[in-house]
Amino acid sequence: MSVADKSEKKSGGLGETVSVIVQALLLALVIRTLFFQPFSIPSGSMRPTLLEGDYLFVTKWAYGYSRYSLPFGPNLFSGRIWDSPPERGDVAVFKFPPNPSLDYIKRVIGLPGDRIQMREGVLYINDQAVPRVKVGEIDNPDITEVDRPVAVYRETLPNGVSYDTLDLTPNGLGDNTREFVVPAGHYFMMGDNRDNSTDSRFTVGFVPEENLVGRANIIFFSIAGGASPLEVWKWPSLMRPSRLFNWVS
Repeated sequence: MSVADKSEKKSGGLGETVSVIVQALLLALVIRTLFFQPFSIPSGSMRPTLLEGDYLFVTKWAYGYSRYSLPFGPNLFSGRIWDSPPERGDVAVFKFPPNPSLDYIKRVIGLPGDRIQMREGVLYINDQAVPRVKVGEIDNPDITEVDRPVAVYRETLPNGVSYDTLDLTPNGLGDNTREFVVPAGHYFMMGDNRDNSTDSRFTVGFVPEENLVGRANIIFFSIAGGASPLEVWKWPSLMRPSRLFNWVS
């Protein structure tokens, strides 16, 4: 084999490797943009449904696509393409309206035109109290984030969606609010950890439909103690096996 042949073979091999890497990156970008996006839970606002250290997949096509479906949210178009409105009770990822560089995750409580209010810890939708039943207490700091028993209430929305909420502080700051009227094209979002959630009752405000990123679907990994999934030596003591591959509801 001549020197020229060897050089051509080496150049061809490098070119093929670069081509494979580029194709893999483009495929990953397409999957992340159109289908699934991994998301990690950064705070305790959705406890007990979602815990810090949960890693889940967000379905991108669930609500259609907006500029925020694309990495970095380039202003290429407005509104949504193939729009499919969220259902009441969905757990949704969205861009924080005051700062769209931040991702938030909450439950969809109010739809456009709804009147939402909290009265003495009870959620009201259009002047109708949402059924709220105490189902027990949780005395596990990994779930509640506090070292004491915490009351758990099961809420059932008008469309039948049920979920558990934590009541860390009876008569807390968010237990009594003014009435919020959800504007057209917007949604009212709340965390299940009602006394420790920055949501539409506070600085989040109403969430424009354009800001919706996708619906949380399944937890594929979960680890406690603020550990990283890459710290495999901590898996035996900190991984939460019972949460793996659970559907988010």
